[in-house]
Amino acid sequence: MADRSFLDWPFLGAQHQDLACALEDWCARVLGPLPHSDDDIDGQCRVLLGLLGDGGWLRHAVPAAYGGAHEGFDVRSLCLIRETLARWSGLADFVFAMQGLGSGTISLFGSEAQKALVLPGIASGARMGAFALTEPESGSDVAAMTTMARRDGDEWIIDGAKTYISNGGIASQYVLFARTGEAPGAKGISAFLVPADTPGLEIAARIRVMAPHPLATLRFDGMRLPGDALIGEAGRGFQQAMATLDIFRTTVGAAALGFARRALDEATARVQARTLQGRPLAENAVVQAQLADMALDVDTSALLIYRAAWLRDVMGQRNTREAAMAKLHATDAAQQVIDKAVQLHGGLGVEHGHIVESLFREVRALRIYEGASEVQRMVIAREHLAQAKGGNR
Repeated sequence: MADRSFLDWPFLGAQHQDLACALEDWCARVLGPLPHSDDDIDGQCRVLLGLLGDGGWLRHAVPAAYGGAHEGFDVRSLCLIRETLARWSGLADFVFAMQGLGSGTISLFGSEAQKALVLPGIASGARMGAFALTEPESGSDVAAMTTMARRDGDEWIIDGAKTYISNGGIASQYVLFARTGEAPGAKGISAFLVPADTPGLEIAARIRVMAPHPLATLRFDGMRLPGDALIGEAGRGFQQAMATLDIFRTTVGAAALGFARRALDEATARVQARTLQGRPLAENAVVQAQLADMALDVDTSALLIYRAAWLRDVMGQRNTREAAMAKLHATDAAQQVIDKAVQLHGGLGVEHGHIVESLFREVRALRIYEGASEVQRMVIAREHLAQAKGGNR
């Protein structure tokens, strides 16, 4: 079993300990027996969505007023859930994460009508969310997006494309970001709520990636939306997207931490059971050094993650710097931890379908999505320099 001592850290409360224990038991009962394969990913996601909804875990992704578990977002709970799910099933973590990310902009900025339409279904698992931000020619440079939305009377007409959209093709609705032209660059972007069956929305391609997840390229050709599809104010879409990502970016680090903990557990069991020249592999000094580095990376990641979440939840502070640090370190460190686990498993570690081989494929995308590692370094440096110039926050 993964180390649970971090639950006693002062960043977390008794309610988080109870949450972690209840979810661990649920995962053992429900996720443990589930078969895992790279086939029918859409179907597996739908099954997992139903299970997570029935278990009550999706309630942590929306506010209490719409069926949620907390008045607002409790980032520490989100992190605990993602860390635990990731240890058991990368796909279950993906499904949970997309319910939060795919509806977070509505929770934060949507009208009462939009919230009432979407959020109860997100909490129950009756609806599946999606967040459509990335474009073929503008990934990290969100301000360079070219998807256009123009007014036509009381309606909006949207043309353009999005790509690498998680849940693309199976989502119930999309939170779509498009240029509305109030100002150049980031200041001329707006967010829209788009039902999946809207005419003019086409699933142009399904995308296969190294760890299978439902991803798609979306194309919009004269897609018409009613005026009330606009989320919040026109021209505020960039700020809305960043506010949503600020909440969920820390949880990406938590998912990476879950992958890393599982890899460390698997590697530890392997070297204790395996012998080399008549002695347990765990007694080898080189192996011990690798385990020490892995354990150090795991604990360092956990400290950064729960610090970032605590700053937002308890201190009510803007945590852009800390969230960037948590995501950057946890995702980069998890890659190294899992690579060591593969090495310690030898040939078994590269057999398709073995847990450490699956972890190796699962973790790689986390260093790219919701802000690539290079972007996180830019964010950290920018925040550091601003703090140095302006004094303490």
